[in-house]
Amino acid sequence: MERTAHKSLPLILAREFASNLATPLAVIDEQGTLAFFNEPAERIIGQSFAELGNLSEEEWRARFNAERRDGTSLSVDEMPTSVARRLRRPAHETMVLTMLDGQQRTLSVTAIPMLGRERDLAGVVVVFWEDNGA
Repeated sequence: MERTAHKSLPLILAREFASNLATPLAVIDEQGTLAFFNEPAERIIGQSFAELGNLSEEEWRARFNAERRDGTSLSVDEMPTSVARRLRRPAHETMVLTMLDGQQRTLSVTAIPMLGRERDLAGVVVVFWEDNGA
């Protein structure tokens, strides 16, 4: 059953912004639901947003296995998206993710909280790119 993410103005604007970029970008709402990812992100994730749809945090975390470059696992609380949501500050990590297509990719991930005028959390913008160690 597909859920519809809460459509706050910052989320709508972030989705529009993402859809016009060549940089892989995802938008997560204040509850951790995957609200959108753009076409460049689709190439890394291995599926389109139209195919995947809105996923709760538990659902999308279950689909992507994350670990550090040294092979140690990353806890949910250590993930950049969790840090950005919980602490309301940007967070960055380079990690190895097993994607939907089964491929392992080393990604640099930066999560930036979207804070409203009253410092209320509207969601998180996630920028990521393949990191080949260069």
